[in-house]
Parts: sequence; structure tokens; C-alpha cells
Amino acid sequence: APNRVLVDYGREASSITHTAKVISASAGYRVPIILDRLKDGTLTINFPSIPQKVPFVIMMRALGLETDMEIALAVSPDPEIQKELIPSLYAAREIRTQVEALDYLASRVTIGITDPEARRNRVLQILDMYFMPHLGNTPNTRILKALYLGQMACKLIELVLGRRKPDDKDHYANRRLRLAGDLMAQLFRVAFKAYMKDLRYQVERYRLTKGRRLSLRALARPDIVTERLNYALATGNWVGNRTGVSQILDRTNWISMLSHLRRTVAPLSRGQPHFEARDLHPTQWGRICPFETPEGPNCGLVKNLALSAYITAGVEESSVIPHILELGVMSLLEVYERLRKGDEELMERVTTYAKVFLNGTLIGYYPKEDAYELVNSLRRLRRSGKLHHEVNVSYVRTEYINEVHINCDSGRVRRPLLVLEKGRVRISSDVVEKLKSGSITFSDLVSMGIVEYLDAEEEDNALIALDPEEVTPKHTHLELYPPSILGVAAVLIPYANHNQSPRNAYEAAMAKQAVGLNAANFHLRFDSRAHFLHYPQKPVVQTRFLDLIGFNSRPAGQNFIVAVLSFTGYNMEDAVIVNKSSVERGLARSTFFRDYSTEELRYPGGQRDIIGIPDIKVKGYRGKENYEFLDEDGIVPPEVDVVSGKVLIGKTSPPRFLEEYREFGLVGEARRDSSVSLRHGDRGIVDTVVVTVDGEGNKFIRVKVRDLRIPEIGDKFASRHGQKGVIGLLVPQYDMPYTFEGITPDLIINPHALPSRMTVGQLIESIAGKVGSLRGRTVDGTPFFGENPEDLRRELLLFGYPHDGTEPMYDGRTGELISTPVFIGVVYYQRLHHMVADKLHSRSRGPVQLLARQPTEGRAREGGLRFGEMERDAIIGHGATILLKERLLDSSDKYTIYVCEKCGLLGWFDRNKGKYVCPVHGEEGSIVSVEVSYAFKLLLQEMMSMLIYPKIILKEKFSGE
Repeated sequence: APNRVLVDYGREASSITHTAKVISASAGYRVPIILDRLKDGTLTINFPSIPQKVPFVIMMRALGLETDMEIALAVSPDPEIQKELIPSLYAAREIRTQVEALDYLASRVTIGITDPEARRNRVLQILDMYFMPHLGNTPNTRILKALYLGQMACKLIELVLGRRKPDDKDHYANRRLRLAGDLMAQLFRVAFKAYMKDLRYQVERYRLTKGRRLSLRALARPDIVTERLNYALATGNWVGNRTGVSQILDRTNWISMLSHLRRTVAPLSRGQPHFEARDLHPTQWGRICPFETPEGPNCGLVKNLALSAYITAGVEESSVIPHILELGVMSLLEVYERLRKGDEELMERVTTYAKVFLNGTLIGYYPKEDAYELVNSLRRLRRSGKLHHEVNVSYVRTEYINEVHINCDSGRVRRPLLVLEKGRVRISSDVVEKLKSGSITFSDLVSMGIVEYLDAEEEDNALIALDPEEVTPKHTHLELYPPSILGVAAVLIPYANHNQSPRNAYEAAMAKQAVGLNAANFHLRFDSRAHFLHYPQKPVVQTRFLDLIGFNSRPAGQNFIVAVLSFTGYNMEDAVIVNKSSVERGLARSTFFRDYSTEELRYPGGQRDIIGIPDIKVKGYRGKENYEFLDEDGIVPPEVDVVSGKVLIGKTSPPRFLEEYREFGLVGEARRDSSVSLRHGDRGIVDTVVVTVDGEGNKFIRVKVRDLRIPEIGDKFASRHGQKGVIGLLVPQYDMPYTFEGITPDLIINPHALPSRMTVGQLIESIAGKVGSLRGRTVDGTPFFGENPEDLRRELLLFGYPHDGTEPMYDGRTGELISTPVFIGVVYYQRLHHMVADKLHSRSRGPVQLLARQPTEGRAREGGLRFGEMERDAIIGHGATILLKERLLDSSDKYTIYVCEKCGLLGWFDRNKGKYVCPVHGEEGSIVSVEVSYAFKLLLQEMMSMLIYPKIILKEKFSGE
């Protein structure tokens, strides 16, 4: 968190024993300031604008506190703490005045300036502008900076003396989230500075050029700001060397979009362990979802906000300080001045007073030993609406520490709680009725003081009851609704409290990959790629949040009849067997849309792109059959069936380089084909064609192609409990097992998927889904508060079904009764966007890389399959040498080089002489052809470029009989 002093122990085997760090952040500046305590007891300061470490006492003197007494009082009036300053005061005994201290600092920062006064002014300018900028940047704030530095030293010495523990960096009191507005402001500030710099440069240029009239339009170039903003948003590269700050919104489904908008990213390196930062911290309760985090290197660093979390926007300190002073707090400067003047009475009592901090900065003292009165008064002001609801107050009281912390800065994650007074909730039945009728909102409850938002620091002072039954007079707050500790993805999971934790984490990730309905206007949208389920359904088993987050309006899944049965062996290892007849009736059927676009660009010299059917003479003509679907205007009409390689938009462009003009001689003939064709491996039907004009007046065309996706073997499905699997077999209905009522399952999963994974939630959902289907109602499966599984089992008995969810079933192939009852029920399944149609790939020949001439990589580039080191070792182990040569040479990058037998260097073919020549022996060289990998030939030539002589020694391929 910025502007908060955090103290910690130094690293082992280092000369630093203890350290205090603050990141001083003001508009546009973030300056890290570190105060270290060395083994000899001296304190030193690390500050970016001064190259070497600066002794603490010298920095205090440079800021205007000259005497030892002034410095000691700025740290603390406590004699024991002052005693710890003796080594630092002794080390700086040579420098007694502010001028000497400034000269000492000047020797480090003012290289090239000789005038002593100018050197001192430069140091003072650095101290005013860049040292603790959050306290101000004028000369009269130097005393505040000195007192702040004194408090840093005080906190550090308290750690040394064992009076306080090191700060926990992962505690959410010490963490702040940076929101989009803050990041955009930072970006704009940098862009605007660049604009001002350019404006200054342009004015200077005009001033130096005589006879030119000053034109404001020519001077001001606002595109500098626009380009900076556009570049940062397009690439995600932000100021401060941060990457991935802006991302393309994930619109796979409604939940993936909501989850993406509520994601938080820690700026730590992904390659290091950072165990503490990745761990679930107790202060994340109600603020961060405990399940929703990715697997792999981002685990625990990329997190998602809980449903109830609220992030502060920040309140001006100037609106809070008057209330604090009215309640009897003595200002810091007033106390310091009285101590400096020798107020004996205050000197004795001030050590018992409570320190009052605002956003991490000491602003004064509360003149009583017990500050509960101050804290409670501030809380009463907040609850009555006189103080902004974003202000939080906490009180830290131990044997040695007596501090009140008031926070009103931005980026704190807070959560709502019901306020308790003498063990009673302040909400009345009248208020509840008004809430139901909509005459008051949740915000009104906050302003009425019924609900209040607490940050992690104030929550440390609260005693919160989870349940109304456990409320006692000691409790200060009541949990609003415990399941709201989950995030938007984890809240989908019914009976999540019955599952093993990792399964909920897997489902939180898979919910974002489910195919559903991400927008109601999908037929009008032109997303680059989009996937829609034809018949999305609301889940039969719901949690209470689904309407709140809008999932029921845009679902992503269907209710399947699921049997748990080992059947035919085609559902081993997480595969699932799906009823082919259900699929033919429309189960899990979806449509995939892909967008293709192009525009007619204009180029310097009057050249431009032309949209139309390319002429056979243009460079890169693709053959008549690839343009067969184009109309006269060069654009494919709607409802045409297209396959990969077919051109959707015909377009020709002028040559890229001047050489091409010279090569062809005539400008008209040098055009090249730049048509847009269907991607490799794709197929579909042209859905929509839009012809329009963009902002610059260029013709702009978009073509949307749709592809019907019917579930097939290899497509991936998952329940809401992290039970994922691919289709292993599609079985016609007449071969599927059936119950005595003739019901066949839509999907059969293997019983081995359940015991080791302990997804009991899925078993309960299956029974609940069965009850819901029979009763014609939705079942509440909210974690901790859902319908009791025992009640559901009793309800099943009333319908005449076994209470454990099993039923006798018959084998559809033989008609025989299956020897054991089969567990069958209704489970909500999601179709994930990992489909065989998108992954199917093969190649015999195709494009090669420009440099190494080896096959390209990846399906999108029509690449080959990598034959890696391990595969090579396996073939060597089998002794299959000819196969090895075929894979790594003949089918990869075979190339013929011509080598001189005498010197072993590469020769070349001389066209004038009609023969091969050697670089050393010329025509007299004995040139022979050798087949090698092109990559090897490249290696030889790269070695030659470094003046290494690679001599190739030749022997006959076959010698003797």
C-alpha cells in the first residue's frame, strides 16, 4: 500500500538487521524510501534521487532539524527509543548544521555545479520535489517530512526493541488495488507531459526560424496524446514497464465476462515461488474468492473479487481532518513545537497518548490513554452519515503500542456487514418491507447505519457472528450472507461445501469455458469469434445468486439425465458416453461464428487497395476455383457454403516495395493479391455481410461465417463440480440402458470418477435435480444454506423412487436387468469450447519457415507435428536409422550443397562459365554434391560470418563391396 510504513527484519547474512519501507505516492510519482538499521546500530536511508545511502541524522538535519534534541523528539519522546539513536547521532557528529548536511548531500548529487549556494539549492529542490512527495513539494512541508521520517525510525526501533511484530505484506490492510481510472490517469499524465515537451520544442523551432508566422495549428499536435493512449490500450504495455494491463474482454459466456471484469493481478514475477503471496490469507475472507484462481504459474497471483467485495474510490483527507480535530485530537506540529520548547508536563504524558494516523501518516495525538472514545465517536459519525461511509477507523492497543488508524484512501477492498448494537441487529421489519417493495435500496441501508463496509484493518477490531443464532452482546457485526465470500464463477457450484477444494477451483476455471449465450443481441454483434448454445437452460439445481448475477438470463449449459455406470468400456479415464438420439434431437448443439474483415486502404502516391475479383495477372493469384463464390463486387454473398482456402473478400493491393515496380516495369501490372480467405481448417456458411465506411472514409467490409457444431467423439463436457470428460462413444437410444419407466440417460459417466475426487456435491445435485424435475421446481443448492439432502431423499421416497438416487436399469443391447441398481439423476452439464473440429490437424506438405526451411509450427500456420529430442532418442533406441533419416531429413529440410573435396568449403554454380567453382581453388576445385539438412548449411554459413573455417571432410557413401 502506498504511503504506509512497513517494517520487517533484514535478510539473513546481510549487514542490515531491520528495515522500514514506504512507497511515497503522489499524483504521477511513486518514490520508494527505505530506512535500514545496520549491525552497528546506525540508521541509513535509501532514496532513488541520491545515489548512495544517506545517514538518517544527516537527512534530518538537511530537512531543518539541526540539534540532537530536535531529532530525538521527532522520533519519539520515549527515552528508551531515543537511546537507540545514539549510534546514529555519534556517526554524524562531524555534521552539525543544515548547511553542512546540504553540502554533504550536494557532494553526491550536484556533479558539475561549482557554486556552493547553487549546489545547496539543487539538493533542497530534490528534497522538496522527490522526497516523500505525498506530503507536499513546497519548502514549508520539510518539517512534516522530517517528522514522518522520525516516525519511520520510531516504528523501526520498536521492532528492534520487540515492542511490535514485523508487518504482514499480504494482510489486506497493507494492500491496495489500482483501478482503471487510476491507471488511465497515470497514462494520460505521461502522454500529456510528452505533448508539453513537444509543444516546447515546436515553439523553439519557430523562434529560431526567422520570417515564419506562428501558427497554433502547426504547433499543437494532439495526436501525440491519442497515439500514446491508443498504443497502451492496444498492446497492454503501460508506463512503468508493466505489460498486460489492458486485455481483450473474454466474452466466451456471461460468467467469463463478469469474472474477467472482477479479476485482480499481483505484479509479482511468475517464475518465483512467492509462497506467502500465493497463499489464501485470512483477510481475503469476503474480499477475494477462495476458489477462483488459475492452475500453473499464475496460481494465487491472479485472483477474483468475492461477490460482496467493494473497492474504495477514495475520500479527500481535507473533509476528514476537521472531524478528527473537533473530537479533541492535538495536531502533530502543535505537540512537536511544545516539546521542542521544553513543555515538561507534556513530555511526561505524551508517551501515554494515542497516536492518530490518517492514511498511514501521523497527524496528531489523542490526549487520553484510552482512545476508544475517539474511535467510537468517529464510527457514530460514519453511521449517522456525517462522515463519508468510505472512512474506516481501527484501534491498535498492546502493552507498548497505542495507535488509531483512520483510512480514506482509494483501492482498499471492503465488505458489507450488518451492524450489531448490544447483540441486536439495527434492521427492523419495516425496513425489510421497504427493501422488498423497492422503496429503499442497499445504499440507503449504508447511509442509515444498518449496514457498514469494513476494510481489513477495521475488521481486525470487529467480532463478527457468522449466524444470527451465535450472536452475543460481545459481537459487533453479523455476516450479511456467508456464501457471498465466493466469486461469480464459484457461486455457480451447487452444494460446493460438499466438494473437495481443488474440484471447486477446477470448476471455477471451466465455467468460463462453457458455451452458452453471452449476449442477447448475438445475431447483430461482430465478435472476432463467438460460440452459442442453441438450447441453453436454467439449471434445475440453483444457487440463490444466479438471478442476481444474470446467469439465468444467459445460461451456459443444459440439464442432462446422467447415469453412473461402467458401460461398454468407452467411458474409461473420464470419457463419457452420450445418447446419440439425444444429440440428434438437439442436445448440446451449438454454432460457432468467426468474423473476417478488411478495408480499402489508401497509400502515398495515389495508390490504394481495390476490392473486387482479382485479375489472373496479379501477383499471388490463387487459382480460379478459390474465387468461385465471389459476386461481381468481389464479396461473397450470404448463405454460401465455404471451406478453408476459399476467398471471402477479393482484394488487390499495390506492391509493398519499389523494387517490385522496377521488376514489372509497369505500375498497373505490379498489383498483388491480398484477398481474405477462410482460415485453414475452418468451414461454414456465410451468415452476414456488412459493407460500410470507416472513420477515414475507406470502404470497410466484414463477413461473419457460422459453423454448426453437433457434439461428436472427442468434444469436451463438464459438470459444475470439476468433473470434466470427452465423449468416448455416441450410442443410439435403443442400445442405451433404460429404467423401468423407459427413461434412457443422456450421458453415462464412470463410477471411478467419484471416489478419489470426492465430488459429493454432484451426487447431491443428481438427487436434487431428480426431485426438482419430478416436482417441477428449482431446488436451492446454495453452499451452506441449500435444501437439506435428507429432505430431498425423503421427497424422492414420496414419489416412489429409492431414497439413494439409484434405480433398477436394463441393458438396452440384451434387455437383461443390470445386476446392481444404477445411480441416475439430473445434473447440469456444460459444453466447453474445446472441440475436436477446432483441434483436428494433419499435413503431408505445406509452408516452411523462411530462415531454417523447416515446416512451420501450429495448426493455424498449417504446421507439422514436432519430432522432438525424446522421439529421436526412442528411434535411436530401436536402431531404426533409415526412419530417423526420413523424419529428420527427407521429410523436413533436405538440401543439396556443393563441396570442394580439396578444401572442404562450400562451392557455387557460376552461370557464366556453366560450372561449379570453389571459393579457394576456383575452376580447379573438385566439386561434389552432398545432401544435408538446410539448418546445417545455415550453421556453416553463420560460422563463416564469424571467421570460423568449417572444413567438410568427405568420404564415399558406400566403400568396398
